[in-house]
Amino acid sequence: MNISQLETLVTISKTLSFRKAGEVLNLTQPAVSAQIKSLEDEFKAVLVDRNHPVTLTDRGQVFLEHAGQILTIVEQLKQKLSDLNHVPQGHISLGTTASIAIQILPRVLSYFQNQFPLIRTSIVSMPSTQVLSSVVNGTIDIGIGYLQDRSAHVETSVLYYDTFDFVVAPQHRLAKEKRITIGMLKDVPLILLSPDTLGRRFVDRIFREHGLEPNLVMELGSSEEVKRMVELNMGAAIVSKLSIAGELKRGTLKMIPVTEFEVSHPVGVMTKSGRYVNSAMRQFLNDLKGMPEDQFIGSE
Repeated sequence: MNISQLETLVTISKTLSFRKAGEVLNLTQPAVSAQIKSLEDEFKAVLVDRNHPVTLTDRGQVFLEHAGQILTIVEQLKQKLSDLNHVPQGHISLGTTASIAIQILPRVLSYFQNQFPLIRTSIVSMPSTQVLSSVVNGTIDIGIGYLQDRSAHVETSVLYYDTFDFVVAPQHRLAKEKRITIGMLKDVPLILLSPDTLGRRFVDRIFREHGLEPNLVMELGSSEEVKRMVELNMGAAIVSKLSIAGELKRGTLKMIPVTEFEVSHPVGVMTKSGRYVNSAMRQFLNDLKGMPEDQFIGSE
């Protein structure tokens, strides 16, 4: 058994095709078939069902799990050896929400990549409720998101504090109000984030605690979509304060304080406890944690 054979099996599990796996790995289809046949002969088990589409057998699925672990160990070994050069390099997979990715990361990553060109960074956008679990299961290296949920397997560090604010279009009937209460929102048409976001969980909890049901007229997956609908005066919304900085400055949205929403929510960085931190991650985490809070809350 060799590493190339394991990589071939993992690629087949993703592409469901010997031909496509060959294209990804720059191998001929016969070479792909030969590698899989060699594995099957060595372990005396059929790992791949060669019908269309190609799938892994039950034994193949068990083999795949261990193959992934072996490849992870090999990658960590390569990174540890690379780190001996004391030059930050490698790849970082960063998971966060679309709103944070748009508001914070462009400036942070631009600086970081200018300083450390040997470090490659990929960003995975996901609902806020999935960031923690993605760090735990290793789908991403670093997560940035709200820290309401906790796990014994994840280390966290607060970067800044955010709030969820009530916003309307300038022509909305509530736009001239200086301050309102949750009771005044009982019949106000609301455009809210989807239930798989911490922002929506917070809003639902506040309404529930006050015995109210939000007048939901639209449910969208990201703050950017919500803001666009509010600007069109399709309804009011409750979104992250950080995400509306640009719209407030341009005057396309009006923020009205709601007493019951004035709760601070920590936003921070998450990494899996006990995992090896390569030089790329170490440098990125040090730079990120070293930024003053106003660098985040003052950005657009």
